Amino acid sequence: MGYRDYIPQEGTKTIQGHIQVTIDHRSTDCRAVSSVLSRVGDKWSVLIIVLLGDGPHRFNEIKRMVGGISQRVLTLTLRGLERDGLVSRTVYPTVPPKVEYELTPLGRSLWKAVEPLGEWARSHIPHIQKARDKFEKNEKTKG
Repeated sequence: MGYRDYIPQEGTKTIQGHIQVTIDHRSTDCRAVSSVLSRVGDKWSVLIIVLLGDGPHRFNEIKRMVGGISQRVLTLTLRGLERDGLVSRTVYPTVPPKVEYELTPLGRSLWKAVEPLGEWARSHIPHIQKARDKFEKNEKTKG
């Protein structure tokens, strides 16, 4: 089949008889989706979204619950989540100031999507650890 025999896909326009150009809005959508997924797809953001699913928490509470996150990374992650409208930050006029973070309605809708993933991870930790141990054992016998 030559290029002149090409049957265009739906959504494809023929220009000047044989140049095929696909008109597809998905390429623009992919860039936007990629931008959103880069925020919500990193491990710290997902953990924080899952933790805030049970209500508002203070910075140090979140830091303790997440474990292994530096203060700087937590600050940057919370700022990013706040910037994207997923988390709200409330400062109470006390001495010292009390600051709480909680999910916005948009963040809560994300929580509904990632909570099952968190639940799956929690329930499969023993299976995954067993597979990792087996893999490591096999790698040691190869080398």
